[in-house]
Amino acid sequence: MQKPSIPKGTRDFSPEEMSKRNYIFNTIREVYKLYGFQQIETPAMENLSTLMGKYGEEGDKLLFKILNSGDFLSNFSQEELLEKNSNKFALKASEKGLRYDLTVPFARYVVMHRNEITFPFRRYQIQPVWRADRPQKGRYREFFQCDADVVGSDSLLNEVELIQIIDEVFSRFGIRVAIKLNNRKILAGIAEILGQADKIVDITVAIDKLDKIGLEKVNEELIGKGISESAIKQLEPIILLSGSNNEKLQKLQSILSQSEIGLKGIEELSYIINICESFDLRSTLELDLTLARGLNYYTGAIIEVKALDVQIGSITGGGRYDDLTGIFGLSNVSGVGISFGADRIFDVLNQLDLYPKESIDNTDILFANLGDKEIAYILPLVSKLRKNGVRVEIYPDSSKLKKQMSYADSRNISHVIIAGEEEIASNELTIKNMTTGEQSKISYTDLETKKEW
Repeated sequence: MQKPSIPKGTRDFSPEEMSKRNYIFNTIREVYKLYGFQQIETPAMENLSTLMGKYGEEGDKLLFKILNSGDFLSNFSQEELLEKNSNKFALKASEKGLRYDLTVPFARYVVMHRNEITFPFRRYQIQPVWRADRPQKGRYREFFQCDADVVGSDSLLNEVELIQIIDEVFSRFGIRVAIKLNNRKILAGIAEILGQADKIVDITVAIDKLDKIGLEKVNEELIGKGISESAIKQLEPIILLSGSNNEKLQKLQSILSQSEIGLKGIEELSYIINICESFDLRSTLELDLTLARGLNYYTGAIIEVKALDVQIGSITGGGRYDDLTGIFGLSNVSGVGISFGADRIFDVLNQLDLYPKESIDNTDILFANLGDKEIAYILPLVSKLRKNGVRVEIYPDSSKLKKQMSYADSRNISHVIIAGEEEIASNELTIKNMTTGEQSKISYTDLETKKEW
């Protein structure tokens, strides 16, 4: 008989891992709430018409499509079936797809519910997304995103607050990070001065891979997209600019002096960086011109976060998207958002062993089961302790005490309470500390009111 398995790029999570994941979600949720964000949820599947064309050509290929229910083959002619065109087949056989991110469904939500929403609308959303990507370290096919977005406001203060949120979340986790910033208008300005304005998407998709594939391969990709060698030579020193944030901005000011859109991008980025430098940001803030996040919908600031002590991809990203709702018929609604990659943060916290002890949901006390009479004695006490917020289990069977102790040990339960004939007669209980091995007696009344373990 074949062993059961799960699809590649997906994972099961044990009770301990779920405690850790909930610690991540709860930390992010608490910080979002501090900044006035409200929670929404959207369906796991969306109409393909909502998703297609929103993530660029590469993103479209990574959409998981859901076959139509019923006899979907009856919609195909014999010729279409013999053609064996998988793309054409998928589009006709599937009307729905699993969501690729939370931003496009959010844009759809805003358009559908615009009459119920008060703008500016600050929403957060913590849900799984799916991508038909090649699984590798830190890259999964099913993973959670924890998004926060503000729509209906052009103010760059929103970008500043999102950077503060990132800084606060990673400070709470104890993870040292670099927050990298760029602006899509600067990238558009660079394409413009290279005389390649129509190739902005090709240029950004390629330079976004600089970290992963290196300069030589990026240049090869640019040549493949029809970018001239002279333009590539001009581009190299720009994307490899060094120095402090202000030095880079000054150099860019000179390079992009003839590009109106480029100068606008510099102005926006200067504002964000200057405000962020005026308060005590604990994370490193770095202007990175290779940061392009090859998604078609960013129009202004682009944000990406890298962990400094672990080799892993981006653990948070986001940016400004001035016209995303326009694709659903609602124009002039500006938005900016970030997304924490919970699964990568989970891996980073594991590698750096940064989970606080109290984040693991262990039972505080196990009551040993010595028989019906003893259970009747402890049940009112168990009920009272649970009302006081103490996590309590009763061993369900009156097995040998050694077996019950072994269960407590393997579950990392810190205390076992034993009530036998002797304890019942003296209205007491025996407590065993499973960490130190010490045993002591406590009165029934004292235990009833005990809250700390």
